[in-house]
Amino acid sequence: MWVHEINPIALELGPLKVHWYGLMYLVGFAAAWWLGVKRARKPGSGWSEEQVSDFIFWGAMGVVLGGRMGYVLFYNFDKFLSDPLWLFAVWEGGMSFHGGLLGVIAVMYWFGRQHGKSLMEMADFVAPLIPVGLGAGRLGNFIGGELWGRVTDGTWGVVFRHAGDLPRHPSQLYQFALEGVVLFVALWWFSSKPRPRMAVSGLFLLLYGVFRSVVEFYREPDGHIGFVAMDWLTMGQLLSLPMILLGALMLGFAYQRSDLKRV
Repeated sequence: MWVHEINPIALELGPLKVHWYGLMYLVGFAAAWWLGVKRARKPGSGWSEEQVSDFIFWGAMGVVLGGRMGYVLFYNFDKFLSDPLWLFAVWEGGMSFHGGLLGVIAVMYWFGRQHGKSLMEMADFVAPLIPVGLGAGRLGNFIGGELWGRVTDGTWGVVFRHAGDLPRHPSQLYQFALEGVVLFVALWWFSSKPRPRMAVSGLFLLLYGVFRSVVEFYREPDGHIGFVAMDWLTMGQLLSLPMILLGALMLGFAYQRSDLKRV
């Protein structure tokens, strides 16, 4: 058993406090840019380094705005109805991956229209760039001592002071391993060879949905929501189910259609 005593604040400059979680966002965006440039330099990528830089900027906007809106609408809709302006209270924290994903999809559609790229072309290029940011974000959650897991009697349990004195699953690290490391390795390897259009993005949706659903069995449900059905289904699992179904359909369709362009 280990007691979590990590300071979530990385740097204090007078009244300004820089949190590790915020720095992890910067790490994720920087890694996505570097990996995107690496992919753009491959012959026939169809991307320039300038396009990658532009997309990362707008994609970051989609992550932040979509993540905030998703958190408010998916996890705190009642509070939003009673106080709609709370949507803009970003300083209070609260981000949702599924909302951030929808924000990025909207940016991909808009950016693709501007640069003559289809949504699937955009998605297949962008998907392998995402896991590093996901992993960094989960490390930020762990350092900040938030989004902890359920109580465990395992020797690897961690006591998060804000959650009481009982050891809990470090579910943030489980997500770091699966959504960050394993998902990145799988997508980077899979996309390193020509694949049918939408196969890469389909695999991303499928694997993320499965990984997130598995970890949800060890992660403490949000206190104000609890289980949404059957005393075990969480909001994270409910939101991941469409990703699993859509990802599987996309993979199946990609390999059925032999006329789809390989990327």
